[in-house]
Amino acid sequence: MSEKIPLAGVIGSPVAHSKSPLLHRHWLERYGIRGYYVPMDVAQVDLKSVLAALPRMGFVGVNVTIPHKETILGLADLVSDRAALIGAANTLIFRADGKVHADNTDGIGFIENLRQGAPGWDPAAGPAAVLGAGGAARAVIAALSEQGVREIRVSNRTRSRAEALRAEFGPKIVVHDWVQAGGMIEGAATVVNTTSLGMVGKSEFRVPLDALRPGMVVSDLVYTPLETAFLAEARARGCIAVDGLGMLLHQAAPGFERWFGRRPEVDHAARAVLLAG
Repeated sequence: MSEKIPLAGVIGSPVAHSKSPLLHRHWLERYGIRGYYVPMDVAQVDLKSVLAALPRMGFVGVNVTIPHKETILGLADLVSDRAALIGAANTLIFRADGKVHADNTDGIGFIENLRQGAPGWDPAAGPAAVLGAGGAARAVIAALSEQGVREIRVSNRTRSRAEALRAEFGPKIVVHDWVQAGGMIEGAATVVNTTSLGMVGKSEFRVPLDALRPGMVVSDLVYTPLETAFLAEARARGCIAVDGLGMLLHQAAPGFERWFGRRPEVDHAARAVLLAG
């Protein structure tokens, strides 16, 4: 009766839209783990005090979402190399020694989703073309670089943001003007949309896709809708299309394992939970 029930959750503002509670509750029930995962709307001004209180309340860790992913790095005691490189954290572990460890699993989620959706994906097959230069792009670029992709082409509506990535990640980043975004796809082996273009309620995806060729691995981080116009066009041109929902699933798995002691399976049942939610 004295056993502590582990608590985890997600902090952000707003946070009511998050699908993470659905996913973690599914895993907790599936593996018969006595634990809870709750959404917490935390204002920026309260972040520091909430972070200090959570471990004392029985929390073993939390996910972090907008607008706290960058701020949290300055409040954590330990920051993983990948979180520091990306400049943001999405996963916190409250350690037994009282220290808060910040990590970023977005890149892991992206690569695992790519490997699951395109089992033959080879990072050495050729350049990658990345659309966008925001936080998601940073995670994708860091992951592609770590996997051994030798050239990463980047195009963003604001060129200076893409140039900043080149300054940080080095000469393997090749910047293209946004008007040339369609052209940079030519000869690429992997093409990734990290922008919100094509998302429900956002601007349409209008980048020319004439350079797509059969066999290219094409991924869209947008998952509402699940089949974006970008992915539909890629499939029509013979590409291997990988939707964005798997990244959400795979980025959640490392945190669940650290908090609750079991690596969860990312399978059809887990996908079904998010699609129904």
